[in-house]
Amino acid sequence: MFKRTTAVNKILKLKKRKRVVYGGSSAGKTFAIIPILIDQCIKTAQLEVSIVSESIPHLKKGALKDFIKIMKSTGRWNENNYNATDRKYVFFNGSFIEFFSPESVLGSRRDVLYINECNRIKYEDYIQLAMRTSKYIYLDYNPASEFWVDTELAKEDDVDFLLLTYKDNEARPENVDADFKNFIKKAEEENKRGLPITSYWQNYVRVYVHGLRGNVKGLVFNNWHTIKEVPKEAEFIGYGQDFGFSSDPTAIVGVWRKGEILYVNELYYELGKTNSDVIKDLQKLVVSKIHTIVQDSAEPKSIEDYKRAGYKVQGARKGTDSIRKSIDTLQAFTIYVTEDSVNLIKELRTYAWKLDNSEKQTNEVVDHMNHAIDALRYVALNLINRPKWAMY
Repeated sequence: MFKRTTAVNKILKLKKRKRVVYGGSSAGKTFAIIPILIDQCIKTAQLEVSIVSESIPHLKKGALKDFIKIMKSTGRWNENNYNATDRKYVFFNGSFIEFFSPESVLGSRRDVLYINECNRIKYEDYIQLAMRTSKYIYLDYNPASEFWVDTELAKEDDVDFLLLTYKDNEARPENVDADFKNFIKKAEEENKRGLPITSYWQNYVRVYVHGLRGNVKGLVFNNWHTIKEVPKEAEFIGYGQDFGFSSDPTAIVGVWRKGEILYVNELYYELGKTNSDVIKDLQKLVVSKIHTIVQDSAEPKSIEDYKRAGYKVQGARKGTDSIRKSIDTLQAFTIYVTEDSVNLIKELRTYAWKLDNSEKQTNEVVDHMNHAIDALRYVALNLINRPKWAMY
Protein backbone atom coordinates (compact mmCIF):
# COMPACT_ATOMS: atom_id res chain seq x y z
CA MET A 1 0.00 0.00 0.00
CA PHE A 2 1.10 3.60 -0.60
CA LYS A 3 1.95 5.69 2.43
CA ARG A 4 -1.15 7.45 3.79
CA THR A 5 0.28 10.95 4.16
CA THR A 6 -1.46 13.93 5.71
CA ALA A 7 -1.91 15.22 2.15
CA VAL A 8 -3.94 12.11 1.22
CA ASN A 9 -6.15 12.41 4.29
CA LYS A 10 -6.86 16.08 3.61
CA ILE A 11 -7.71 15.50 -0.06
CA LEU A 12 -10.11 12.68 0.84
CA LYS A 13 -12.17 15.20 2.83
CA LEU A 14 -12.90 17.30 -0.28
CA LYS A 15 -16.50 16.69 -1.37
CA LYS A 16 -17.47 19.36 -3.91
CA ARG A 17 -17.42 18.67 -7.65
CA LYS A 18 -14.26 20.73 -8.28
CA ARG A 19 -11.38 19.96 -5.92
CA VAL A 20 -8.52 22.44 -6.19
CA VAL A 21 -5.31 21.33 -4.49
CA TYR A 22 -2.57 23.96 -4.55
CA GLY A 23 0.60 24.54 -2.62
CA GLY A 24 4.35 24.28 -2.46
CA SER A 25 6.95 21.97 -3.89
CA SER A 26 7.28 18.45 -2.40
CA ALA A 27 3.81 18.75 -0.88
CA GLY A 28 2.94 15.40 -2.45
CA LYS A 29 -0.03 16.70 -4.42
CA THR A 30 0.38 14.32 -7.38
CA PHE A 31 1.48 11.43 -5.16
CA ALA A 32 -1.69 11.91 -3.11
CA ILE A 33 -4.26 12.39 -5.87
CA ILE A 34 -3.12 9.50 -8.08
CA PRO A 35 -3.37 6.80 -5.36
CA ILE A 36 -6.86 8.08 -4.54
CA LEU A 37 -7.86 7.70 -8.21
CA ILE A 38 -6.33 4.21 -8.36
CA ASP A 39 -8.27 3.18 -5.27
CA GLN A 40 -11.50 4.56 -6.72
CA CYS A 41 -10.95 2.67 -9.97
CA ILE A 42 -10.44 -0.59 -8.09
CA LYS A 43 -13.56 -0.09 -5.96
CA THR A 44 -15.85 1.18 -8.75
CA ALA A 45 -16.45 -0.83 -11.93
CA GLN A 46 -16.38 0.94 -15.31
CA LEU A 47 -15.03 4.20 -13.85
CA GLU A 48 -13.43 6.35 -16.55
CA VAL A 49 -10.62 8.64 -15.37
CA SER A 50 -8.59 11.11 -17.43
CA ILE A 51 -5.31 12.60 -16.21
CA VAL A 52 -4.32 15.65 -18.26
CA SER A 53 -1.28 17.92 -18.41
CA GLU A 54 0.11 20.56 -20.75
CA SER A 55 1.98 18.14 -23.03
CA ILE A 56 2.69 14.44 -23.51
CA PRO A 57 6.39 14.85 -22.57
CA HIS A 58 5.32 16.61 -19.36
CA LEU A 59 2.98 13.70 -18.57
CA LYS A 60 5.63 11.08 -19.28
CA LYS A 61 8.11 12.73 -16.93
CA GLY A 62 5.47 13.60 -14.32
CA ALA A 63 2.01 12.14 -13.65
CA LEU A 64 2.33 9.06 -15.88
CA LYS A 65 5.72 8.20 -14.42
CA ASP A 66 4.31 8.62 -10.89
CA PHE A 67 1.27 6.46 -11.73
CA ILE A 68 3.44 3.58 -12.95
CA LYS A 69 5.73 3.91 -9.94
CA ILE A 70 2.79 3.82 -7.50
CA MET A 71 1.16 0.86 -9.26
CA LYS A 72 4.39 -1.15 -9.21
CA SER A 73 5.31 -0.27 -5.62
CA THR A 74 1.88 -1.41 -4.41
CA GLY A 75 1.96 -4.66 -6.38
CA ARG A 76 -0.94 -3.67 -8.64
CA TRP A 77 0.84 -3.28 -11.98
CA ASN A 78 0.00 -5.71 -14.78
CA GLU A 79 1.93 -5.01 -17.97
CA ASN A 80 -0.79 -6.63 -20.08
CA ASN A 81 -3.34 -4.07 -18.85
CA TYR A 82 -1.40 -1.06 -20.11
CA ASN A 83 -1.58 0.26 -23.67
CA ALA A 84 1.55 2.38 -24.07
CA THR A 85 0.41 3.84 -27.39
CA ASP A 86 -2.84 5.22 -25.95
CA ARG A 87 -1.28 5.72 -22.47
CA LYS A 88 -4.27 3.90 -20.97
CA TYR A 89 -4.38 1.40 -18.08
CA VAL A 90 -7.47 -0.83 -17.79
CA PHE A 91 -8.27 -2.42 -14.42
CA PHE A 92 -9.79 -5.90 -13.92
CA ASN A 93 -13.30 -4.44 -13.48
CA GLY A 94 -13.32 -2.35 -16.65
CA SER A 95 -12.31 0.91 -14.99
CA PHE A 96 -9.46 2.77 -16.64
CA ILE A 97 -7.07 5.70 -16.25
CA GLU A 98 -5.90 7.45 -19.42
CA PHE A 99 -3.28 10.15 -19.88
CA PHE A 100 -3.35 12.88 -22.54
CA SER A 101 -2.69 16.56 -23.27
CA PRO A 102 -5.54 18.99 -24.10
CA GLU A 103 -5.02 18.95 -27.86
CA SER A 104 -5.01 15.13 -28.02
CA VAL A 105 -8.47 13.91 -26.96
CA LEU A 106 -10.24 17.12 -25.97
CA GLY A 107 -13.66 15.89 -27.13
CA SER A 108 -13.76 12.61 -25.18
CA ARG A 109 -15.96 12.10 -22.12
CA ARG A 110 -15.15 10.72 -18.69
CA ASP A 111 -16.36 10.31 -15.11
CA VAL A 112 -13.38 11.86 -13.32
CA LEU A 113 -10.86 14.45 -14.50
CA TYR A 114 -7.50 15.32 -12.97
CA ILE A 115 -5.54 18.22 -14.48
CA ASN A 116 -1.96 18.19 -13.23
CA GLU A 117 -0.35 21.65 -13.03
CA CYS A 118 -3.54 23.19 -14.36
CA ASN A 119 -2.00 26.68 -14.50
CA ARG A 120 -0.13 25.48 -17.59
CA ILE A 121 -3.26 24.93 -19.70
CA LYS A 122 -5.69 27.45 -21.19
CA TYR A 123 -8.98 28.26 -19.50
CA GLU A 124 -10.78 27.42 -22.76
CA ASP A 125 -9.28 23.91 -22.68
CA TYR A 126 -10.32 23.48 -19.05
CA ILE A 127 -13.91 24.44 -19.95
CA GLN A 128 -14.01 21.84 -22.74
CA LEU A 129 -12.60 19.15 -20.46
CA ALA A 130 -14.83 20.04 -17.51
CA MET A 131 -18.08 20.07 -19.48
CA ARG A 132 -17.34 16.51 -20.62
CA THR A 133 -16.73 15.25 -17.07
CA SER A 134 -19.80 13.74 -15.36
CA LYS A 135 -18.65 13.40 -11.74
CA TYR A 136 -15.80 15.36 -10.21
CA ILE A 137 -12.59 17.21 -11.08
CA TYR A 138 -9.19 17.45 -9.38
CA LEU A 139 -6.90 20.38 -10.17
CA ASP A 140 -3.42 20.95 -8.76
CA TYR A 141 -0.73 23.60 -9.20
CA ASN A 142 2.03 25.69 -7.62
CA PRO A 143 0.60 29.22 -7.21
CA ALA A 144 3.39 31.07 -9.00
CA SER A 145 1.02 33.79 -10.23
CA GLU A 146 -2.65 34.58 -10.66
CA PHE A 147 -4.50 32.67 -13.38
CA TRP A 148 -8.00 31.38 -14.24
CA VAL A 149 -8.48 29.38 -11.04
CA ASP A 150 -8.18 32.68 -9.13
CA THR A 151 -10.19 34.81 -11.53
CA GLU A 152 -12.90 32.31 -12.55
CA LEU A 153 -13.23 29.24 -10.30
CA ALA A 154 -12.85 31.20 -7.07
CA LYS A 155 -16.22 32.81 -7.83
CA GLU A 156 -18.03 29.48 -8.13
CA ASP A 157 -19.88 27.64 -5.35
CA ASP A 158 -19.06 24.03 -6.25
CA VAL A 159 -15.33 24.34 -5.57
CA ASP A 160 -13.23 23.13 -2.62
CA PHE A 161 -9.79 24.72 -2.12
CA LEU A 162 -6.99 22.96 -0.23
CA LEU A 163 -3.54 24.38 0.54
CA LEU A 164 -0.75 21.83 1.05
CA THR A 165 2.92 22.32 1.92
CA TYR A 166 5.88 19.98 2.27
CA LYS A 167 4.89 19.45 5.92
CA ASP A 168 1.77 17.59 4.69
CA ASN A 169 3.94 15.03 2.93
CA GLU A 170 5.65 12.69 5.39
CA ALA A 171 7.08 10.75 2.44
CA ARG A 172 9.05 13.75 1.12
CA PRO A 173 12.72 13.19 0.22
CA GLU A 174 15.18 13.67 3.07
CA ASN A 175 16.98 16.60 1.43
CA VAL A 176 13.84 18.75 1.08
CA ASP A 177 13.92 20.23 4.59
CA ALA A 178 17.59 21.20 4.29
CA ASP A 179 17.03 22.77 0.86
CA PHE A 180 14.02 24.75 2.05
CA LYS A 181 15.92 25.93 5.12
CA ASN A 182 18.59 27.28 2.79
CA PHE A 183 16.00 29.00 0.56
CA ILE A 184 14.35 30.59 3.60
CA LYS A 185 17.74 31.90 4.73
CA LYS A 186 18.27 33.51 1.31
CA ALA A 187 14.82 35.10 1.50
CA GLU A 188 15.55 36.47 4.99
CA GLU A 189 18.80 37.97 3.71
CA GLU A 190 16.89 39.72 0.91
CA ASN A 191 14.41 41.04 3.45
CA LYS A 192 17.19 42.38 5.70
CA ARG A 193 18.62 44.25 2.72
CA GLY A 194 15.28 45.92 2.22
CA LEU A 195 14.47 44.14 -1.04
CA PRO A 196 10.77 43.96 -2.01
CA ILE A 197 8.71 40.81 -1.40
CA THR A 198 8.68 40.30 -5.17
CA SER A 199 12.46 39.77 -5.16
CA TYR A 200 13.45 36.32 -6.29
CA TRP A 201 14.04 34.35 -3.08
CA GLN A 202 11.24 35.94 -1.07
CA ASN A 203 8.84 35.15 -3.91
CA TYR A 204 10.30 31.65 -4.34
CA VAL A 205 9.83 30.79 -0.67
CA ARG A 206 6.32 32.21 -0.68
CA VAL A 207 5.31 29.97 -3.61
CA TYR A 208 7.37 26.80 -3.33
CA VAL A 209 7.84 26.53 0.44
CA HIS A 210 4.66 28.06 1.87
CA GLY A 211 2.41 27.39 -1.13
CA LEU A 212 1.05 30.95 -1.33
CA ARG A 213 0.41 32.95 -4.46
CA GLY A 214 3.50 34.65 -5.81
CA ASN A 215 4.29 37.26 -8.38
CA VAL A 216 7.41 36.71 -10.47
CA LYS A 217 8.88 40.02 -11.57
CA GLY A 218 11.80 40.62 -13.87
CA LEU A 219 11.58 37.44 -15.95
CA VAL A 220 14.55 37.36 -18.32
CA PHE A 221 12.92 35.71 -21.32
CA ASN A 222 9.50 36.60 -22.68
CA ASN A 223 10.35 35.76 -26.29
CA TRP A 224 9.87 31.99 -26.22
CA HIS A 225 7.11 29.57 -27.20
CA THR A 226 6.72 25.80 -27.30
CA ILE A 227 6.68 23.67 -30.45
CA LYS A 228 6.23 19.94 -31.01
CA GLU A 229 9.44 19.43 -32.96
CA VAL A 230 12.21 21.30 -34.75
CA PRO A 231 11.37 22.00 -38.42
CA LYS A 232 13.45 19.99 -40.88
CA GLU A 233 14.50 23.15 -42.76
CA ALA A 234 16.13 24.69 -39.65
CA GLU A 235 19.95 24.63 -39.68
CA PHE A 236 21.69 22.87 -36.79
CA ILE A 237 24.14 25.16 -34.96
CA GLY A 238 25.56 23.03 -32.15
CA TYR A 239 25.17 21.72 -28.63
CA GLY A 240 25.53 23.45 -25.27
CA GLN A 241 26.45 21.66 -22.05
CA ASP A 242 26.44 22.70 -18.41
CA PHE A 243 28.33 20.33 -16.12
CA GLY A 244 26.75 18.95 -12.97
CA PHE A 245 26.89 16.02 -10.60
CA SER A 246 25.36 15.57 -7.15
CA SER A 247 23.36 18.73 -6.43
CA ASP A 248 23.07 20.15 -9.98
CA PRO A 249 22.16 18.20 -13.11
CA THR A 250 24.27 17.88 -16.22
CA ALA A 251 22.26 19.66 -18.91
CA ILE A 252 22.70 19.42 -22.69
CA VAL A 253 20.66 21.21 -25.35
CA GLY A 254 20.72 21.23 -29.14
CA VAL A 255 20.19 24.53 -31.00
CA TRP A 256 18.93 25.17 -34.55
CA ARG A 257 18.43 28.42 -36.47
CA LYS A 258 16.20 29.64 -39.26
CA GLY A 259 16.64 33.34 -39.95
CA GLU A 260 15.78 35.20 -36.75
CA ILE A 261 14.26 32.15 -35.09
CA LEU A 262 16.09 29.75 -32.77
CA TYR A 263 14.86 26.23 -32.00
CA VAL A 264 16.03 24.50 -28.84
CA ASN A 265 15.67 20.88 -27.78
CA GLU A 266 16.67 19.55 -24.36
CA LEU A 267 18.68 16.37 -24.89
CA TYR A 268 19.93 15.58 -21.40
CA TYR A 269 19.16 16.62 -17.82
CA GLU A 270 20.51 14.16 -15.27
CA LEU A 271 21.80 14.18 -11.69
CA GLY A 272 24.64 12.04 -10.32
CA LYS A 273 26.37 11.42 -13.65
CA THR A 274 30.16 11.40 -14.04
CA ASN A 275 31.79 12.55 -17.28
CA SER A 276 32.28 8.92 -18.35
CA ASP A 277 28.59 8.22 -17.62
CA VAL A 278 27.48 11.16 -19.74
CA ILE A 279 29.84 10.23 -22.59
CA LYS A 280 28.31 6.73 -22.70
CA ASP A 281 24.82 8.26 -22.67
CA LEU A 282 25.74 10.61 -25.52
CA GLN A 283 26.62 7.60 -27.65
CA LYS A 284 23.11 6.21 -27.01
CA LEU A 285 21.60 9.60 -27.89
CA VAL A 286 23.63 9.62 -31.10
CA VAL A 287 25.07 13.04 -30.34
CA SER A 288 27.24 13.90 -33.34
CA LYS A 289 31.01 14.10 -33.01
CA ILE A 290 31.06 16.37 -36.06
CA HIS A 291 29.18 19.27 -34.44
CA THR A 292 30.54 21.45 -31.66
CA ILE A 293 29.57 21.07 -28.01
CA VAL A 294 30.12 24.35 -26.14
CA GLN A 295 30.82 23.55 -22.49
CA ASP A 296 31.35 25.43 -19.25
CA SER A 297 34.91 26.75 -19.53
CA ALA A 298 35.24 26.73 -15.74
CA GLU A 299 35.93 22.97 -15.95
CA PRO A 300 38.91 22.45 -18.33
CA LYS A 301 39.52 18.94 -16.97
CA SER A 302 35.99 17.89 -17.91
CA ILE A 303 36.37 19.46 -21.35
CA GLU A 304 39.52 17.38 -21.88
CA ASP A 305 37.59 14.18 -21.00
CA TYR A 306 35.20 14.84 -23.89
CA LYS A 307 38.01 15.74 -26.28
CA ARG A 308 39.73 12.42 -25.55
CA ALA A 309 36.41 10.66 -26.21
CA GLY A 310 36.48 12.14 -29.71
CA TYR A 311 33.95 14.94 -29.32
CA LYS A 312 34.41 18.36 -30.88
CA VAL A 313 34.23 20.57 -27.80
CA GLN A 314 35.19 24.09 -26.80
CA GLY A 315 34.88 26.15 -23.65
CA ALA A 316 32.32 28.95 -23.52
CA ARG A 317 33.89 32.37 -24.11
CA LYS A 318 33.22 33.85 -20.74
CA GLY A 319 34.41 37.28 -19.79
CA THR A 320 33.24 40.64 -18.50
CA ASP A 321 29.45 40.76 -18.57
CA SER A 322 29.26 37.54 -20.61
CA ILE A 323 25.97 36.53 -18.99
CA ARG A 324 24.33 39.78 -20.07
CA LYS A 325 25.84 39.54 -23.56
CA SER A 326 24.57 36.01 -24.12
CA ILE A 327 21.12 36.99 -22.84
CA ASP A 328 21.06 40.00 -25.17
CA THR A 329 21.90 37.70 -28.07
CA LEU A 330 19.11 35.26 -27.20
CA GLN A 331 16.60 38.07 -26.65
CA ALA A 332 17.17 39.26 -30.22
CA PHE A 333 15.55 36.07 -31.54
CA THR A 334 12.18 34.41 -31.30
CA ILE A 335 12.87 31.13 -29.51
CA TYR A 336 10.87 27.92 -29.95
CA VAL A 337 11.43 25.22 -27.33
CA THR A 338 10.30 21.66 -28.02
CA GLU A 339 7.64 20.18 -25.75
CA ASP A 340 10.15 17.45 -24.84
CA SER A 341 12.30 20.10 -23.13
CA VAL A 342 10.40 19.83 -19.85
CA ASN A 343 13.21 21.04 -17.58
CA LEU A 344 14.26 23.91 -19.83
CA ILE A 345 10.64 25.08 -19.92
CA LYS A 346 10.49 25.05 -16.11
CA GLU A 347 13.69 27.10 -15.96
CA LEU A 348 12.48 29.67 -18.49
CA ARG A 349 9.34 30.25 -16.41
CA THR A 350 11.33 31.32 -13.34
CA TYR A 351 14.67 32.67 -14.69
CA ALA A 352 14.70 36.25 -13.43
CA TRP A 353 16.79 39.37 -12.92
CA LYS A 354 17.67 40.41 -9.40
CA LEU A 355 15.67 43.40 -8.17
CA ASP A 356 16.99 46.33 -6.14
CA ASN A 357 15.27 47.97 -3.16
CA SER A 358 12.97 49.99 -5.42
CA GLU A 359 11.90 46.88 -7.40
CA LYS A 360 13.96 47.89 -10.43
CA GLN A 361 15.79 45.07 -12.13
CA THR A 362 19.58 44.99 -11.92
CA ASN A 363 22.03 43.64 -14.49
CA GLU A 364 22.47 40.44 -12.47
CA VAL A 365 20.41 37.28 -12.83
CA VAL A 366 19.49 34.96 -9.96
CA ASP A 367 21.84 31.96 -10.07
CA HIS A 368 19.18 29.28 -9.55
CA MET A 369 17.29 26.85 -11.79
CA ASN A 370 19.39 27.77 -14.84
CA HIS A 371 21.29 24.63 -15.90
CA ALA A 372 19.68 24.11 -19.33
CA ILE A 373 19.56 27.89 -19.78
CA ASP A 374 23.32 28.10 -19.13
CA ALA A 375 23.87 25.40 -21.74
CA LEU A 376 21.84 27.51 -24.19
CA ARG A 377 23.79 30.65 -23.25
CA TYR A 378 27.08 28.92 -23.99
CA VAL A 379 25.91 28.26 -27.56
CA ALA A 380 24.91 31.93 -27.82
CA LEU A 381 28.36 33.05 -26.64
CA ASN A 382 30.33 30.94 -29.12
CA LEU A 383 28.17 30.01 -32.08
CA ILE A 384 25.38 32.56 -32.61
CA ASN A 385 25.67 36.00 -34.17
CA ARG A 386 22.94 38.47 -33.31
CA PRO A 387 20.71 39.66 -36.20
CA LYS A 388 22.04 42.85 -37.81
CA TRP A 389 19.06 44.88 -36.65
CA ALA A 390 19.95 44.04 -33.04
CA MET A 391 23.51 45.32 -33.35
CA TYR A 392 22.59 48.97 -33.01
